Amino acid sequence: MFDLMSMRASCRLPFWVVLSLLLGSSSVRGKESNVSGSRNGHLSTRSTIRDILRHPAFAGYSELILPWDGRTYDEDMRLTRIGSLLPYHSHVDPATVTGALNRLIDDVASGKTVFYRFYTEAQRQEHPAMNHTGLLFFRGRPGAPFAVICPGGGFSYVGSVHEGFPYAEQISSKGNNAFVLRYRAGHGGTAATQDLAAAVSYIFSNAERLGVSTDGYSLWGSSAGARMAAAIGSRGVAHYGGGDLPKPSAIVMAYTAHSDYSDDEPPTFVVVGEEDRIAPPAVMERRVEALRRSGTVVAYHEYANLGHGFGLGTGTSAEGWVWEANRFWEKTIRR
Repeated sequence: MFDLMSMRASCRLPFWVVLSLLLGSSSVRGKESNVSGSRNGHLSTRSTIRDILRHPAFAGYSELILPWDGRTYDEDMRLTRIGSLLPYHSHVDPATVTGALNRLIDDVASGKTVFYRFYTEAQRQEHPAMNHTGLLFFRGRPGAPFAVICPGGGFSYVGSVHEGFPYAEQISSKGNNAFVLRYRAGHGGTAATQDLAAAVSYIFSNAERLGVSTDGYSLWGSSAGARMAAAIGSRGVAHYGGGDLPKPSAIVMAYTAHSDYSDDEPPTFVVVGEEDRIAPPAVMERRVEALRRSGTVVAYHEYANLGHGFGLGTGTSAEGWVWEANRFWEKTIRR
């Protein structure tokens, strides 16, 4: 059996070339794309959908990086147009997308595992849609707490490239561990929330191997993903088929019209755009006031000149909100 890193060192070949040789001809086809000419196999905004699907660093799960399940993509489409795959989202920045994906590529190149299945093979055989699930891991400090990030997409698609991987990259850069959840799309909110419960349970069960602390974990979600995170915050992991685990120490919710709540909510950080017509701020404001009346610590931020699905909000009034949310979470851990 080949030793990948030894082969790379002895041959002085780029990582992606060595991995392509080991994975076979389907990966080698990526040589014909922009990836082959870029440093360390990095993507650029001029890379294509093909470059993602055939990138050797993403072998075995590349389709789960993209938003739609069961869709045939135009593989020649450049990543400058990746926002066209996310109809419910705005301010999609191709440079931000490729930057976060390149972080994953670098982690794989350094020998780190970045993709984890949280359903067993038997579960996936019984329920084939579960093959469209997994966790993408952005490592922070060993032993630091973890966040699970649930991208949105109206439960029709999963917008990880816009409001999953970029969030995780920023969170992990501050030392905390971050997982991006790829859940079942097109199966409604209950199935997606069950996937979140299964993922959290998997992390708890494998915390030592993953190198994360289970104390003070947080759940983050945007749009439909925020509904999932809030549902776990209200009812707990076990309610959705997961283990008998503590509630998260914090919930971070971006632009959602979710209105349900319980009498025992975790501290909650909320961001909305004042011009959001999909999830009007007034709906979230009513929930925020109800949480505050029950004694829940809430931080609420409404950003000017923004609609729905703004992600990091790069170049807008919301820029920097992920840093603020991360600080909020860290304060809840110290309480």
